[in-house]
Amino acid sequence: MMKSSTRNAWLFLSPALLLMGAFTFWPLLFGGYVAFTRYDLVSPPRWVGLDNFRYLLDDPVFPQALLNSLRYLLVVPAIQLSGIALAALVDRQRPGIRLFRAAFYLPVVTTISVVGIMWSWMYADYGVINGALRWLRLLAPERDIGFLSDEDLALYSVMFVTYWRGVGYYMVLYLAGLQAIPAEVQEAARLDGAGGWQRFWRVTLPLLKPTILFCSLISTLDALKSFEEVLVMTRGAPMNATYTVLYYAFHQGFNQLDFGRGSAAGLVLTAACLLLAWLNFRLLRADHR
Repeated sequence: MMKSSTRNAWLFLSPALLLMGAFTFWPLLFGGYVAFTRYDLVSPPRWVGLDNFRYLLDDPVFPQALLNSLRYLLVVPAIQLSGIALAALVDRQRPGIRLFRAAFYLPVVTTISVVGIMWSWMYADYGVINGALRWLRLLAPERDIGFLSDEDLALYSVMFVTYWRGVGYYMVLYLAGLQAIPAEVQEAARLDGAGGWQRFWRVTLPLLKPTILFCSLISTLDALKSFEEVLVMTRGAPMNATYTVLYYAFHQGFNQLDFGRGSAAGLVLTAACLLLAWLNFRLLRADHR
């Protein structure tokens, strides 16, 4: 017989497990199956084996989307370094520090549709950024920078929006990590004659490794799964320069109604996420044991 405490625990867990089964595990398993079929929502899935993956190899857009998703990983070190620097800056009691924290966190709670529309307007040929550059005489009056229309700039412009929107979130996580470090450790290092930079590199940073691992893992997966900014701001333009793997999967499934190829692209992205997650644990976890 199952113990009453065990039975009660499973009873309390069952609603969450049912929801996870319905909205996480079942879609994951079904999507993995669909990746090997031809499925358009109208007719039943038809098994085609590896044909969808061969199509991905032959489609010139998919390698570009995969390369763009890997380029998106440049956001990770930038956002981590900025998050640590801002957390160290706001981890002090100064006048107006709460307002400063709220200002940096505000983009995190702003919906992506609002953020995308705002930055699209700012990036426009006659938007705020080009206008400011002309006012500073860094641009000729008749010239504009095509932040979202230039193939070489569009992806990095979208990446900056991701950075701007996410840095406040990681600032809060790192702030929590800094405040979890015992004050006695810092005081002991100070009494031993360690300066500010020495305490940071030899005390604060090693004790912050678990938070760095968590934030690095989450930001890496978020960068690989970038989608909303592309959907709202560029829809893959110009000339597929801002296509990411997740947007490619969305386009194949919901625009082309080929859910098999979309699921195959999603399966490739899942494999890349698992590989990079393993690398994060391999590089960072051993350091803080």
